[in-house]
Amino acid sequence: MRAEAVDRVRCVFTLFDADGNGFIEADDFELMAGRVIEAVPGAADAKHGAMLSAFRAFWGSLETELDANRDGRIDFEEFQAVVLAPERFDEAIGEFSEALSTLADPDGDGLIERPVFVGVMTAIGFALPNIHSLFDGLEPTSTDQVAVSDWAESIRDYYRPDLAGILGDRLVGTPTG
Repeated sequence: MRAEAVDRVRCVFTLFDADGNGFIEADDFELMAGRVIEAVPGAADAKHGAMLSAFRAFWGSLETELDANRDGRIDFEEFQAVVLAPERFDEAIGEFSEALSTLADPDGDGLIERPVFVGVMTAIGFALPNIHSLFDGLEPTSTDQVAVSDWAESIRDYYRPDLAGILGDRLVGTPTG
């Protein structure tokens, strides 16, 4: 497994641990889903519902596949299995990436404006310089928008253990441009 993948997983584990207790639990996903939904108040209720459903499905997959001792929470060692066996999580990650990127496009034009992107990524917990670095890496249009499909793909890539030098690496550590 590539060191970059471990770094990405460590970063996202910290973010998913929304209450900061050192474990990922169902309540963490509910808390983060609420934050993300609040970041895009102009999105349709159906998009809010899809996002909540995707967070819950992601948690359900993690709990089913990773909670080895069945205590209702996942520690970092259990969570690393996401990158050790990504095929077990492709469906949940795919649903999550589609719901998140679609939510960030409230007008449905296939493009995400920088302020909405920043709001969503800030709600998740990423650092502002890293968020802007990722957005810039997605090659925004002259009107400062990125394609929904490009962001969805970069989310899926974030969880691939065989990839290095991907845009998602910009979310970990010091941003690069």
